Amino acid sequence: MRFNWLSEYVASISSSIASTSPWRQLQQQVQQLVPNPQAIYCRIRSSSAEALEHVLIACAVYLLVCLGLYKLTFWLSGAGSGSGLDAHHNDNDTSNAGSGEGAELNPSSDGNRSPGGLKQALQSGIRLRSVRLPKTACMERVLLITAHPDDECMFFGPLIYSLTQRQGCQVYILCLSNGNFEHKAKVRRQELWRSCSKLGIPESNIVLMNATNLPDDPYVDWRPDAVASLILHTIESLDIQAIFTFDRDGVSSHPNHCAVYYAAASLCLANLLPKDCKFYTLDSINVVRKYLSILDLLCTCFMSTHWCILNWKEAAIVRSAMMEHQSQMRWFRWLYIYFSRYMFINSMRQINLSDVELEMQIHDN
Repeated sequence: MRFNWLSEYVASISSSIASTSPWRQLQQQVQQLVPNPQAIYCRIRSSSAEALEHVLIACAVYLLVCLGLYKLTFWLSGAGSGSGLDAHHNDNDTSNAGSGEGAELNPSSDGNRSPGGLKQALQSGIRLRSVRLPKTACMERVLLITAHPDDECMFFGPLIYSLTQRQGCQVYILCLSNGNFEHKAKVRRQELWRSCSKLGIPESNIVLMNATNLPDDPYVDWRPDAVASLILHTIESLDIQAIFTFDRDGVSSHPNHCAVYYAAASLCLANLLPKDCKFYTLDSINVVRKYLSILDLLCTCFMSTHWCILNWKEAAIVRSAMMEHQSQMRWFRWLYIYFSRYMFINSMRQINLSDVELEMQIHDN
């Protein structure tokens, strides 16, 4: 009340300063540098919509490329019926191109290429096939090393199916535990027999261990030397030419899976494996690729050296083998068997001594 004259004086000075031209220019410059919040929101919204549109277009293109590549793979492999015999017959047909039967397949003599000739040209140019593994002569007796019953179809299904379709290839399974984590060893033993039967492995080719020092328990560490001795004994007794097992990450990071790899790697590191026995591991991938199903095909073909890819009918056999393990079927397992790429695709790599030394150094660090 007594200082009203002071407030009025300060207000008059402020209005006079605001009315001066330099101050107005400074205010306009600040407004130009700092736009209106509503304008900022509109700009962000338009940019986000444009970015989302680009992402959706990229996803659609990737989807179409993967589906086209998936279809092209089986067309080039001649595996429409799911067996390796079709490709064998195709090779016989092409070798008889000069015979009368070959003339019937290629009746045009005016230079027009038949579908069979186009397939041969693409096969020689693209080198794309559904199964890319070493020759059968190098893999006549194969040992698959797993940690638990259900690992054979849950992770290695495409590989096992592809190997059992090869003529002259004997597939053996060494399962290092009897699956007694929930006290269901007898049930899981029968489930393993039925699952392997669906995949084409006879009961006589299954070795199921029941060692007290190798329990089915993620909280118990398996001793690598104990696992290695069992693996080496099985390799030598069965005259195995190639072994397949988990890699360092064990696909699902299960400690028992990782222990199997380190045991097999220790045999390789100590030069205890037979000279003609090759060592392969199943690739572990990140969780995004793991649940891309067949859409991981493009990444697999560019990033892997060996692979097995199943069509829908062949993958249904792997799913039926997995369903034999009814004691392990939970709600998330149903999602797994329909969305996991391990139901359709297996990618492997060969392990040599230098790879083992490097990974052992990483493990020690």
